[in-house]
Amino acid sequence: MSVQTVGADRPAVERVDVLVVGGGPAGATVSTYLARKGYRVTVLEKDSHPRFHIGESLLPCNMPILEDLGVMDQLKGMGVVKLGADFSLATDETWRTYYFCRSLNPTPPHAYEVRRSEFDEMLFRNATKNGVDTREHVRVTSVEWKADKTSVVRAVDENKKELVFEARYFVDATGRDTLLAKKLGLKRKNPNHGSAAIFGHFKNVVRRPGNDQGNISIYWFDHGWMWFIPLKDDVMSIGAVCWPDYLKTRTGTTEEFLLSTLKLAPKAYERMKDAELMGEVRATGNYSYTSDKMTGRGWLMVGDAWAFIDPVFSSGVYLAMNSARFGAEVVDRILKDPSCEAEAHAEFERRIRKGVGAFSWFIYRFTTPGMRWIFQNPRNVYQLEQAVISMLAGDVFDSKEVERRFQVMRLIYAVRTAMDWKGSLKNFVRRKRAALSIFKGVTTAEGQPDTLGFK
Repeated sequence: MSVQTVGADRPAVERVDVLVVGGGPAGATVSTYLARKGYRVTVLEKDSHPRFHIGESLLPCNMPILEDLGVMDQLKGMGVVKLGADFSLATDETWRTYYFCRSLNPTPPHAYEVRRSEFDEMLFRNATKNGVDTREHVRVTSVEWKADKTSVVRAVDENKKELVFEARYFVDATGRDTLLAKKLGLKRKNPNHGSAAIFGHFKNVVRRPGNDQGNISIYWFDHGWMWFIPLKDDVMSIGAVCWPDYLKTRTGTTEEFLLSTLKLAPKAYERMKDAELMGEVRATGNYSYTSDKMTGRGWLMVGDAWAFIDPVFSSGVYLAMNSARFGAEVVDRILKDPSCEAEAHAEFERRIRKGVGAFSWFIYRFTTPGMRWIFQNPRNVYQLEQAVISMLAGDVFDSKEVERRFQVMRLIYAVRTAMDWKGSLKNFVRRKRAALSIFKGVTTAEGQPDTLGFK
């Protein structure tokens, strides 16, 4: 890093090759890859690690990235092995498990469930080990670009000291803060999807038997769906993703409302007969958004800084780290040959939109009668069940085999929707109403305003 000294009343300008704002999984990943390529990289994180975050269930396709980053030994020590995911209705006596080892393509046969506070800090510290200049408690106050695409970034540290950076390239990894999307007016709330969640950590919750004890469990119920994610030390992350209109009916405390919600799924609540809440119950909402662009002259977005769809298939961390890995390749290519920027950006956007689009199609229909039927009645004709497992594993970016089977699955979904047109219409109306809800006046787990009436 080079530093230009200026007058005593003005901060020195620190010059770097790449400035990354945001120290979550996306920021830590893109910065590590770029530092390994020999670039001077600085990461600015407004908070400090460890910090709480939801999104605790990883995907198998994330494993090669973590192996490449050199953190697998640490991950094994902090995570619970996850062989698959099971799905059931709230009143079902049995559940159906989708095992990753049966995926259409040879993806890793397992993943891990992790506490995000530990996982995110591991990646952030690993970036430091790889030569990244990582800084915490530094809040960006402005971003501007010169004519030559160099970015000028102003920030303040925890002591209110002003910092100024000039970077050859700027990467937005700010997650749901969506720094550039807000600044440039690119962020768009999804008009077709609206959901919110309440969740907490519990001890003494019954796990699945045998080797399945680390698997994530998903329960559908009348107002949405629930997750049970096993973590280390006998901890279970439990939450409900619900229609906003249901969450607005809350009475009593947030903890009482979560427990009363879980009682609506008797088979899920049976597993909590000896449960003990650890810490507070949290709420978050207004999940789904996207941005018109994820690239521009001298910058790109990775992870949730561009879009967030929903936590249904535990896709958030993988999509963030995968886009960061691709993003590092794009930045490297552009810094070596600035003339290819438009082409590199176009390829990056096509690739990321394709993968996110595959997840989105399932997620936005997850609570519909047609999608529930597909998951409860798997058929491996034309390897369709294996294609679903591939999607659950995260194999949605470069597989023509999976893509072809998705097209058939869309046809099956359309037929099932037509067969249950009354239930499907009712579900559509409710989803549309939820998506159009305007959330106001509540601070959520990520510090964003919502309208759910939680505190």
